[in-house]
Amino acid sequence: MDLDSLSDRQLLDLHCSVMEALRLRGVVRSSNSPVADHTETIVARALAAKLATNSQSGYDAVGQDGTRYQIKGRRLTARNGSTQLSAIRNLAASPFDHLAAVVCDDRLAVQYAALIPIDVVTRLSRYHAHTNSSTLHFRRSVLNETGVVDITSLVQAATPQ
Repeated sequence: MDLDSLSDRQLLDLHCSVMEALRLRGVVRSSNSPVADHTETIVARALAAKLATNSQSGYDAVGQDGTRYQIKGRRLTARNGSTQLSAIRNLAASPFDHLAAVVCDDRLAVQYAALIPIDVVTRLSRYHAHTNSSTLHFRRSVLNETGVVDITSLVQAATPQ
């Protein structure tokens, strides 16, 4: 398909159609940016966890042993190489047990992924009063922190081909 030959309107229509098809196939759960939904889906598959409802606050999936997972993904592009994950809310209340973090390339191929215990998240993240949230940069170096489990191969294996 030659995307350059399509008008802006046609590209937007194509995007909306693709997002709906992905939602119907269960690849994503909403009509938002596919990065978060895609990450939640592949991590839940990799961990054999059950996704929580979209309205659940504090965690995104629950493992078979009851472990609560907050799932965050980041897509790196040539224009934006930041590894900052989206806002983590209410961290002081321990709303999850592990943060499952995933970094993908610009085509959503998994580059690296980890399970990060909440105490490590708390130690490495930074609180921002103006947004009442914490942020964490999920750099590769986080994989070397004590207690962090590298789940890259598990998540890659759970990614649709």
